[in-house]
Amino acid sequence: MNVKLLVVGKTQEQYLKTGVSIYEKRLKHYVNFEIQVIPELKNAKNLSENELKKREGKLILKKLETFDTAVLLDERGSHFSSVQFSNFLRKKMNSGIKNLVFVIGGAYGFSDEVQEAVREKMSLSKMTFSHQMVRLFFVEQLYRAMTILKRERYHH
Repeated sequence: MNVKLLVVGKTQEQYLKTGVSIYEKRLKHYVNFEIQVIPELKNAKNLSENELKKREGKLILKKLETFDTAVLLDERGSHFSSVQFSNFLRKKMNSGIKNLVFVIGGAYGFSDEVQEAVREKMSLSKMTFSHQMVRLFFVEQLYRAMTILKRERYHH
């Protein structure tokens, strides 16, 4: 199974880039993993929140293939413990899907079109984090889940 993290906009802070890079390298041992960045929209400051979400949404939907299984990282999604997340991944792997795509939207979240097209949602926390920090939290949790599935010591 291939796992992709689809994100809107580049990671700006070096400490976040470094952290994401560390887990990205570690994940290569367990799963075919990649991060795909949708460039930020030009003149985004001149757009309303709704218009920005709509335009970003079109770009997100354009990147999703018909055979992809997508999951939005959204504050209204299902909450998992790390072990529950590893079980979620195990079920996806055993189901025979080819591509599992996790999507992190822009600063204002997802458009209605994306919300309708991608029914599966998960939340990393009830707290709100910057969409750039979520990238690091997610790749760490993905790595943790892989080590749980392999019964390795990292989780403890």
